[in-house]
Amino acid sequence: MDTTQQILTKIAALTREIEDHHPELIKYLDETRSTLPNNSGQATLDNKDLQNYLEQLQSLLENQSSKS
Repeated sequence: MDTTQQILTKIAALTREIEDHHPELIKYLDETRSTLPNNSGQATLDNKDLQNYLEQLQSLLENQSSKS
């Protein structure tokens, strides 16, 4: 499993890719962030929450690529 720093680095890279190459998806970033933390009732994020967010970003990009 990736460390917190590795997950955050991947999230940052995907977010940059969306901002730079898929501006039509930017509106979904705030919507996706609202799912964090994953109904845990805690104000902190753990690796599971971050990994879930990363997977949501990856899915968003994959869905966009399949439409192109």
